[in-house]
Amino acid sequence: MPTFTSVQRLVVAVAVLASFVTFLDGTVVTVALPAISRELGGGILTQQWVVDAYLITLSALILLAGSLSDAYGRVRVMRIGLLAFGAASVAVAAAGDPLVLIIARAAQGAAGALLVPSSLALITATMRGEVQARAIGVWTAFTTGAQLVGPLMGGVFVDLLSWRFVFLINVLPIAVNLILLARLRLPEPERAVRVDWLSGVVCALGLGAVVFALIEQERLGWSTPAIWMPAAAGVLLLALFLRRQARARHPLLPLEMFGVRNFGWGNIATLFIYAALSLNGFVIGVYLQQGAGLSATAAGLASLPVTVLMILLSSRAGAWAGRFGPRLFMTAGPLVMAAGALLLLTVGGEFDYWWQVLPAMLVLGLGLALTVAPLTSAILGAIDERRSGIASAVNNAVSRVAGLLVVALLSTIVGGALDLDGFHSAAVVTAALFAAGGVVSWIGIRRPPREN
Repeated sequence: MPTFTSVQRLVVAVAVLASFVTFLDGTVVTVALPAISRELGGGILTQQWVVDAYLITLSALILLAGSLSDAYGRVRVMRIGLLAFGAASVAVAAAGDPLVLIIARAAQGAAGALLVPSSLALITATMRGEVQARAIGVWTAFTTGAQLVGPLMGGVFVDLLSWRFVFLINVLPIAVNLILLARLRLPEPERAVRVDWLSGVVCALGLGAVVFALIEQERLGWSTPAIWMPAAAGVLLLALFLRRQARARHPLLPLEMFGVRNFGWGNIATLFIYAALSLNGFVIGVYLQQGAGLSATAAGLASLPVTVLMILLSSRAGAWAGRFGPRLFMTAGPLVMAAGALLLLTVGGEFDYWWQVLPAMLVLGLGLALTVAPLTSAILGAIDERRSGIASAVNNAVSRVAGLLVVALLSTIVGGALDLDGFHSAAVVTAALFAAGGVVSWIGIRRPPREN
C-alpha cells in the first residue's frame, strides 16, 4: 500500500478537516430538527427548510467556488471559507425564529461551498495514481464519517444541552485547520481562470426557486401562482445557466468534462447514490425520534455502525480501487446498500433496534465503505489535475443537488407524514435509488489506464 510523504500527510489532514465541518453541519442537524421545531415552530416545513437552505447555497455556489479555487489558490479560498463558516455557525446558534435560522443556514452553506472543492483539489493537484486513490480513501473515510457521526454528536448536545450547541461543534476543527494551513507551503496557481460571477448568481436563483416550489407545493398546491411561477422561473433560469455554460469561454460548469466517460457516468451514479444517502439520513434521524420514540442521542447512535465500517474500510477500498479499478466496487457497493435499505422494511409498530435497524445499518455501512472512495477517485482521477478544483466542485455540486431535491420532495415520498407507512415508502425509494446508482456504474465506468 503506498505511503504518504510528510507534506502529503499535511495536505490530507487539511483537506479532511476543511471538509469535515461542512459535511458534519450537513448531517448533525437531522437529530436536532424535532427540537428546533418544538422551540421555534413550523413543523415539517421548517425542518425541510433548515436542511435545504444550507444545501441550496452549498449546491449552487460550489461551482463558483471551484472556479475561485482554481483562480485564486486553494489555500487562500479555504482560509476565507473557514473564517466565514465559523461566523455563520455562531449566527445559526443565536437564531431566535425560523426565518433568521434559515437565513443563517443559507450563509453557512455559502461559506461551506468554499471549503469542499478547495480541499479535494489540494489532494488531486498534489497526488496522482495509487497515492491519490489512497488519499481520497482517507478523505472519504473521515468526511463521510463526519456525515454519519454527526447525528450522534448532535443527539448528545440536544439531550444534554440545547440544539443551539449542535452548530458550535465545528469551532474546534476550524481553529485547528487554520493553524495547519499556516504551516502548509504549496505553490499557488497563477490566475488563469476568469470567474463567471453572473452564472453563479443565475444558478443559485434557479435552484432556489425550484426547491421553494417543491417544498411549498405540498401546502399550497401546484395550481397556485405562488408555486408554479417560481417553478417556471427556476427552470428557465437553470436552462439559461446551461446555455451560458455551453457558450462561455470560462464556464463554471464545463459541459465538455461530461464527455470524459468516468467523469460523466460517475456523476450520474453520484446523483442516485447521494440522493439515497440524503433521504435515508433525514428519515432515520427524524423517524426514530418522532415515530419510534427514541431520544436524540439514541437516534444518533443508530447510525454508529455505519460510521465504524466507513472508518475501518474506506481507505482500503480506495487503495483497492486504485489497483483493480473502480467499476466492481461502484457496482457492488450500491447494490449492497439497496439491500440494507430494504431491511428497514422490518421496522414495525413494536420497535426493536437490534433486530429491525442494526442489520440494515451494518449492510448499509459495508456497501457505503465499498462505494464512496472508488466513486470519488474514479471521477476526479479522470480529469487533468490542473482542473481539479472545478472537477471536485462539479462532483460535490451533483451530490448536494441530489440531497437538496430529495429532501424537497420528502412530503411527496412519505405521503405527507413521516409515520410508519411513510418510513417504509422512504426505504423503498432509497433502495431504488441505490440500485440505480449501481446499474449506472456497471454500464458506464471503466478502469482508467495505469500511471507509469
